[in-house]
Amino acid sequence: MKNFGKVLICCAALALGTLSVQAKEAYINNLRTNFLKNSTIIYEINMRTFNAQDLDKDGIIEFEEGEESGNFLNAIARLDELQANGITALHVLPVTPVGKMKAMGTAGSLYAISSFDTLNPQIVSDKTVLTAEEQAKKFIREAHDRGIAVIFDVPACGSYDLYLQRPELFVKDKNGQPVVPADWTDVRLFDSGNETKINPDVLKVYKEYVDMVMELGVDGIRVDVAHSKPAKFWKELIDYSRQKDPQILWLAESSDSWKDSISPYTVYTPYDKLLAAGFDGYYGSYFNLKNWTEGKQLISHVQLNQGLEKKIGSPKSAIASFTTHDELSPIIVNGRAYSEMIMWLNATLPVNSYFVDGFDTGDRYIYFWANKKAPKTYTDDDYYFVHRGKIDIFNFSRKPAGNDLELQKEFKSANEFKAFVATLYKKGAKWKPAKVNNPSVFAYTISADNTTVLVIGNLNFKGDSKAEVSLPRFNPNADVISIQFQNAPIAAKGKMKADLNAGEIEVFVINNYQIK
Repeated sequence: MKNFGKVLICCAALALGTLSVQAKEAYINNLRTNFLKNSTIIYEINMRTFNAQDLDKDGIIEFEEGEESGNFLNAIARLDELQANGITALHVLPVTPVGKMKAMGTAGSLYAISSFDTLNPQIVSDKTVLTAEEQAKKFIREAHDRGIAVIFDVPACGSYDLYLQRPELFVKDKNGQPVVPADWTDVRLFDSGNETKINPDVLKVYKEYVDMVMELGVDGIRVDVAHSKPAKFWKELIDYSRQKDPQILWLAESSDSWKDSISPYTVYTPYDKLLAAGFDGYYGSYFNLKNWTEGKQLISHVQLNQGLEKKIGSPKSAIASFTTHDELSPIIVNGRAYSEMIMWLNATLPVNSYFVDGFDTGDRYIYFWANKKAPKTYTDDDYYFVHRGKIDIFNFSRKPAGNDLELQKEFKSANEFKAFVATLYKKGAKWKPAKVNNPSVFAYTISADNTTVLVIGNLNFKGDSKAEVSLPRFNPNADVISIQFQNAPIAAKGKMKADLNAGEIEVFVINNYQIK
């Protein structure tokens, strides 16, 4: 065996080399096709903070001091950075207006929607003659010019402000009051109906949303808490959108591990029925990685997702939801090793990569002013409400960014490696779990064209783990290229012996070796 010096190679250089040429061609939405092939690298952003200009670095945007929150126009300046890091799609958190009454945070939660057919004025620049719609279209065109697709997010519940304007859209309790779902005190529950009869008024406003965002040029729609509405509702809406664009992607925020309704006043639609209704993908349960202690837990979940097409009857996929805006920063959960593991799992598993703004630089999302009284507010809440360790969606706050530049370099390398892995999948590669003798360790291979990618990971984040990975007909003198590792493994006939640090993930390319 040879080539065990650690390298972070750009295996996809040839594939990426034509990107600048392709970006100048007429843009065609192929997001759905790419997503179903597990080749998309999605980056989640809050437009309100994405490129916020916090001049005094106090974490809060103070407009009276000449500071600027994130908006469609200043966001364009960050698109080259995302393209360079290998991002191929943006998931933009809700761009609709937010409620100001019974609000959470000084700007209001992005998910407290107050209108379905207009854009949030908070993310529209006042330094131009362009209308809000023109600014949004310009941002989307600029993303498309860089080969980046755009997914917009539609909230699940309405703000109290919207309830006062359109009470017929909402569920009422026995006292005639609008229902607060779960513990989300700033929103009220829509009355979307059931599988027997859907509410045409709610369906109509969702169609208005679809009309608006598709007119702007989006490539996909991500649905907040999709399981809170009946499958019949989604099927009609998805069919409606695909009459306009058959390639529009529909992503459901739902999971195989979520079993309960957000309120006794609404339905619960399981993930498989959502997929059967027309959604292309869902979140899966990859966010449970933080709780998994045995490799077989990760492996079994991948196998579940590998069986989606057979179960549903058409191609379906999942995002690698290891980290989302609802999850704690990986650095807080299990340190830097956890972030590295997430990067390389995204790069090598048969899933669509998914990251949150700030993840790539190790942002902990700690805001020193959190939950303190604010000197100024734009809602009826005068406290800086935030969820500790999670990206802020409630206030005009700083741009997400950590200071770990080495992590950012690894992020780029992992994304480049995903493009290499994608070429193997195009050549018919199959993802296969590998036998391993340590329950804390997982191992799997991707093999095609006489080339095999081997991944080994340690889910023990508190201690080292030794493991032997079985590789049928493996020759210890094989040409092995190390992509990511800390301690050089030992090759033996038919196996690889690994000595893994706490939470370590190792990635190798083995040439002239294929697993049948």
